[in-house]
Amino acid sequence: MEFVKMHGLGNDFIVVKAASFEDAAAYKAVSASWCARRFGIGADGLLVTGPDSQADIFMRVFNPDGSEAEMCGNGIRCISWHARQVGLVDQDTFMVRTRAGNRRVALLADEAVRVDMGVPILKPALIPVEAEGSNLDIAVNACGECFKVNAVSMGNPHAVIFTADVSQVPLEQWGAQLEKHPLFPAATNVEFVQVKSSAEIVVRVWERGTGLTLACGTGACAAVVAACLQGHTGREVLVHLPGGQLFIEWSPKDEHVYMTGPVREVYQGFISEPMSCEPQRSDQP
Repeated sequence: MEFVKMHGLGNDFIVVKAASFEDAAAYKAVSASWCARRFGIGADGLLVTGPDSQADIFMRVFNPDGSEAEMCGNGIRCISWHARQVGLVDQDTFMVRTRAGNRRVALLADEAVRVDMGVPILKPALIPVEAEGSNLDIAVNACGECFKVNAVSMGNPHAVIFTADVSQVPLEQWGAQLEKHPLFPAATNVEFVQVKSSAEIVVRVWERGTGLTLACGTGACAAVVAACLQGHTGREVLVHLPGGQLFIEWSPKDEHVYMTGPVREVYQGFISEPMSCEPQRSDQP
């Protein structure tokens, strides 16, 4: 089985192709073994792409724990760049179907990709988070602490928490507890955010279904939305993540969030492990 290894700011992925959005579901069964760092290829996620009937291409995202994510910001940049290189698309601007809806992407110079991430979801019931009224400053008790959580969905749920120094956050402990807190019925990604200025923030991420990662595109978007709503920043923000930087714009014209950042192809390979879960065709016995 051929694959490509890619990363966006150190958030690394195995990229494979499938015939359709529906056929891609077969890869859910192998995502845990393929993403294992010591026994598989190793990655933060498995991305599946191919031609699509509702957009130019599709993207499905399977996590190392075997779950499926609705959206992945670094992943969609990787998928988009890869699709152009292998001829799945023949233009630099096109649409990608995801479980969170269609997203428009534009390939720029120097392997950078700009993605229209859509309008952030701020209504608690739709994020989802079990909270009444505002999505901001929700009191969440975990690990013996009371966190003020700002809940935002970028097609997937995020819990954004502001702190004076992200380097002092025991993220592996707090992130794991907050991810599965009962207030988040679909679990949540967790971002701890340090505000450097009105145009710069520092973010550390615990990803739902993955754990510690060097970057999270949707998390960077959610962090900027929360920072802007809280009056900490403007709408154009440089986000510093452990793996590098993303530029996030929350447009006042259409309320869409735009993410721009780099991608890299690391290597191409072949995995000998058989796909024991190939999709069953209706014409098969």
